Amino acid sequence: MIDLIDVHKGFGPKKVLQGVTLSIPTGTSMVIIGGSGTGKSVALKCVLGLIEPDSGQILLDGKDTRVGDRDAFLSRFGMLFQGGALFDSLPVWQNVAFRLLRGSLKRPKAEAREIAVEKLRRVGLKPDVADLYPSELSGGMQKRVGLARAIAAEPEIIFFDEPTTGLDPIMSGVINDLIREIVVEMGATAMTITHDMSSVRAIADNVAMLHDGVIKWSGPVSELDNSGDPYLDQFIHGRAEGPIEAVR
Repeated sequence: MIDLIDVHKGFGPKKVLQGVTLSIPTGTSMVIIGGSGTGKSVALKCVLGLIEPDSGQILLDGKDTRVGDRDAFLSRFGMLFQGGALFDSLPVWQNVAFRLLRGSLKRPKAEAREIAVEKLRRVGLKPDVADLYPSELSGGMQKRVGLARAIAAEPEIIFFDEPTTGLDPIMSGVINDLIREIVVEMGATAMTITHDMSSVRAIADNVAMLHDGVIKWSGPVSELDNSGDPYLDQFIHGRAEGPIEAVR
């Protein structure tokens, strides 16, 4: 269980999070939606401890995330970064096995490579991809490698940051299906931030909409189209008219 309780975060005069309260039950997939610049990435980084909230609490299994061993805390997480964020100087298998080659999760090199090849297979990539470099891969393949890296250490919790950005509709569908299958298989808790409504419907158990620094609406994905919330309704249907003003 991940709990954000009245979380505030600002940068100078700009108030980004203004009292975010949200619960993500263990083993469920939560997708946070909202327009660009609404604080989705800031909320995610606060959970990971990459950004310190100005006030409020973030709990993992009822315990404050700021207390305890940092490495042990981070070892519970996997992350698919927007754009892949692969290391250009490392072959694909070393990108996938990055956490298995160092630190508390370190494995023998041969074992780490074997795990990497298996995770690549799980995301639909053949073993010969393992020795290629990221620059030799298409955008869709790079995204799959990023997904393989996110699951390589068998994390309990996986974060997905705009997982389909830059992909064509067909590859977006492939990535969405892979994410859903893998999260269910692993029994992982997932938190995704996106503005791609096809991803929302494919990945989510529950949805939360972040706007003006607070959660405007949250509920099961099955209630998305009949929420009665004007902010959510405008967003999911992409209407110019409504309570959300377009940034010009």
